[in-house]
Amino acid sequence: MFGRWAREARLSLARLPSSVPGIARAPDRPVHAIRDIWPGNPDHGALLVSGAARFEGRNIPLRAHDWEYADLAPVTREWLQGFTWLRDLRALGSDEARLYARSIVGSWLDQPPIDPLVLNAPATGARLASWLGHFDFFASSASEAFRQKVMDRLLVEGRLISIMLPLAEQGWRNLTALKGLLAVAVAIPSQTGFLHRFHRYLEQELDRLTLPDGTLRERSPQAQMEAARELAEISVFMRMAQLSPSEKVQNALARICPVLRALRHGDGSLALFHGSKEQDDRQIDRIIQYGARQRLLASSMPDGGFWRISAGKALLFVDGAPPAGAPHDGNAHAAPLALEFSHGRQRLFVNCGAASTGMWKQALRETAAHSSLVVEETSCCDFTPAGTIARRPAHVTLTHQSQDGAHWVDGQHDGWYPGFGASWRRRLYLGPTGEDLRGEECVDGERRVAFALRFHLHPSVQAELAPDGDEVLMHAGGMIWRFRQEGGVLSLERSVYAGGEKPVASHQIVIRPPAAEVAPVSTDSDAVTTPASREPGEAEAAPEGETMPPSQPGEPGETGADATADTQSSTTAGAPALPELPHRSEPLPARQVVQWVMERVPE
Repeated sequence: MFGRWAREARLSLARLPSSVPGIARAPDRPVHAIRDIWPGNPDHGALLVSGAARFEGRNIPLRAHDWEYADLAPVTREWLQGFTWLRDLRALGSDEARLYARSIVGSWLDQPPIDPLVLNAPATGARLASWLGHFDFFASSASEAFRQKVMDRLLVEGRLISIMLPLAEQGWRNLTALKGLLAVAVAIPSQTGFLHRFHRYLEQELDRLTLPDGTLRERSPQAQMEAARELAEISVFMRMAQLSPSEKVQNALARICPVLRALRHGDGSLALFHGSKEQDDRQIDRIIQYGARQRLLASSMPDGGFWRISAGKALLFVDGAPPAGAPHDGNAHAAPLALEFSHGRQRLFVNCGAASTGMWKQALRETAAHSSLVVEETSCCDFTPAGTIARRPAHVTLTHQSQDGAHWVDGQHDGWYPGFGASWRRRLYLGPTGEDLRGEECVDGERRVAFALRFHLHPSVQAELAPDGDEVLMHAGGMIWRFRQEGGVLSLERSVYAGGEKPVASHQIVIRPPAAEVAPVSTDSDAVTTPASREPGEAEAAPEGETMPPSQPGEPGETGADATADTQSSTTAGAPALPELPHRSEPLPARQVVQWVMERVPE
């Protein structure tokens, strides 16, 4: 209790204005100038001048008189209060944009530095770095009184971040808070304590942020990009201020950037796992350019649990580990063994993407929103009301073998064993040319269950189910692909793709067991629902959707299941088989198998 009282007392002292006798006064402009290094969007800048901000495909009215934005989701409110959108006004570059930026910063300065406005350390850090990174744009030509007011507020809010350290674990977002502290330390070097505390807590943050192979503990390609971006900006700020480069920062970038590069498809954008969107490939290039001394690609990610398999022009990504553990699971998806597949710059099989708030976020985290298998319309993980994961598979295993350019992947997990007595095994084969992807999906259980194996297609893929329902033809990127299966009933159904700025319509290939094999599944309140089966405009207005049609892989083609297994065994020269899960000392009574093949049709 005494510690909490002392912290509150320090926070109260930090808020005292510079006009109080004995309180240090900031200079009227930064001693060392820094500049925001990321490009803005002039179209978004023009929208800002008109009084609205663009965030995740939505226009949000700016309310300079009400910076709390209590009616908005926390992530949206944090983005608005972070002022990173100043770069859009700078990109617009007009005098009107400059004066608007000055007035909107001034409206923040008119608010007292009290909670809840300033006790969100990541949002405060983003705001301080943005103000200083754009100081020459909105403040250098302003009156001395305005500049002094800005600098005094920078000093106050820098003190608040310093007092809040150490921060609770929040993943990469804590780097944003430390970046803001560094920015104020650079701008006001007389406050030597800022730089000391920055270095002290940065080392601690990096140690708890990353796994040994350089993957972030959040296991998210987008989190990987955000962390690399924050560290790259920290490195650039230090160079701008002519500070000695931090060996800890450089070492972290040397481990994080190769993993970020490995988690990109052939189009240069991110794979869609665990809260990720595609992101601008040019922005990712800039991050890596600023952050990495060498253009290295992570050869493997054993700690992160991602498998990136390359053959010819094809890339196959498989999530081979359980979702991230607490406290890093706020954006984790129920997607062990989910895959994505691309050829050249063309994405073919994808996961549905992510959203930051609301029903969209929840729906896109479910197993049904991934190129994966779903048992009895139930996700393999349960989520708490707070958004963390309450239940996850106890065992997820995956092995990868290759020979002569061909690849075999063998994985399994028991996410449905507690509720349905079932476990799932996925075996994949990617041929040396990258134009032949095959799979075998095996559900072992105490009884036969209703399942759905889903392959979500990128919106650019034009798909058509053959009249006799035995195959799906896909036209994409000037190529034709054919998908076939054995062991189930094939269909082509609606889906949604939220990998870009906003959700758009797409399709998914779905395979279910023959109706005669399982009893009808009764839909109840616990059934997995998702907006994937609605039209994008309809879903955006009313996110509550109907049950998402599952999508599932298909068939290994001309060889049967036994022939496929024999081929794999002989080709891998007797490589050891994947061990059975601990609760399965012997095969369970019911086994359901689907085989599929995805192959390019010769021109």
